[in-house]
Amino acid sequence: MRRPSITLRLTLLFALTSALVLVALGSFLKYAVERHFEQQDLQELTGKLELTRHALGRVHDQAGLDDLPQHLGDALVGHHGLSVTIVDDQGVVWFASAGAHHPRPPVEVLAKAAGDGRIETMTVRMDGRALRCIVARATVGIAGKPPFSVILALDIEHHMAFTRMFDRAIWLSVAIGILLAGLLGWFAARRGLAPLRAMAELAHGISASQLDRRLPTEAVPRELIEPVTAFNGMLSRLEDSFKRLSDFSSDLAHELRTPISNLMTQTQVALAQARSAEAYREILYSSMEEYDRLARMIGDMLFLAKADHGLIVPRRETVDLAAEVAGLFEFYDALAESHGVHLALAGQAAVAGDKLMLRRALSNLISNAIRHTPPEGTISVQIEACGTDRVCIAVGNPGTPIPPEHLPRLFERFYRVDASRQRGGEGAGLGLAITQSIVAAHRGTLTVHSDAERTRFDIVLPRAETSADAGT
Repeated sequence: MRRPSITLRLTLLFALTSALVLVALGSFLKYAVERHFEQQDLQELTGKLELTRHALGRVHDQAGLDDLPQHLGDALVGHHGLSVTIVDDQGVVWFASAGAHHPRPPVEVLAKAAGDGRIETMTVRMDGRALRCIVARATVGIAGKPPFSVILALDIEHHMAFTRMFDRAIWLSVAIGILLAGLLGWFAARRGLAPLRAMAELAHGISASQLDRRLPTEAVPRELIEPVTAFNGMLSRLEDSFKRLSDFSSDLAHELRTPISNLMTQTQVALAQARSAEAYREILYSSMEEYDRLARMIGDMLFLAKADHGLIVPRRETVDLAAEVAGLFEFYDALAESHGVHLALAGQAAVAGDKLMLRRALSNLISNAIRHTPPEGTISVQIEACGTDRVCIAVGNPGTPIPPEHLPRLFERFYRVDASRQRGGEGAGLGLAITQSIVAAHRGTLTVHSDAERTRFDIVLPRAETSADAGT
């Protein structure tokens, strides 16, 4: 099942948040309006209660008590919807205002008002009308006369009608507000996610020939600058990788074309006319050299392909670097002598790694140094410990310095500092790339430095654990 889109989730979140806020606000307004009417009603009822108490307090004899209904009736003229009822402890009604509702509060309410002298409030329905009532005790000025219970009721049906209308209006407004919040949230989410859609459209339109396209970072919100920058960086890396792949394919085609062209030419010449067995033998020897070159190139490419996929897993054994370099010096002694260069070794150390791989890496660096060292120059190999767990191997030689712009690409496959040089006699241009792959497989680093005096390749490898280290 497909997950809902970000736009839908943001829209629902906006709508839910707005609903919670609007419902809370509507509930508060409803409560505030009801409290306002309640306070207003109680204020009016309390005022009439004080008037009734005052009238009762001025009664000092039976004649005054008999005239009380007339006085209260005159005082309550014009107060429509308000009723006053006075009863004694036996429940006899002493006064009831005309034309109004006269609720009979429960006995417990009367008893409570009589017990602590407080004003009790309640809301009742009578004859289909809502009434807000208060019950209180009032004393008369006649000595020995027990207090009366005063019941004041106010018709609040008009308030209730307004409250119902207000409720409908406010909840309708809340519903409309939630709907508008959802629509505005959808619009805001669509606008806010526009850069993501632009990234998707750009990604759909990207091909090997259009890797130079980029998203403008100045046109996106601040929150999306980081993913847009990462996306543009990814495109830059892809463009660089495709360019390198294109260059690699071109160089590979060139490297393969030369020996294949030589083989075809030699074969055509051999077939052009009959030759002696010695001549055919010479052609076969020449062809064998081209086959050997192709075999070495293919082997190197397979090695690099395995290294790219992490399939080069070196064996772990203790390798005496000084002994390996000395053996390589002995192997390259004749070549170095023919070039008129000298070989020098200083220092010794042991590392943990694959002896054959490390020997191949050092061989590539030494043979490369021999090719680029002028006569009477000295190629030095310096081996020393750097830190407590690392070994540094520096292979340096004098000669023409490498321009700084070429140093970062020196370990690329088929890359040549001097593009005009032909490959004949110089290998296929994979030696430094293989060396870097071997060093990386041993969790080491390979760097190059070049100045007017010397060019130096530095290898840093993990140091082999000695017997003393193992004991600790």
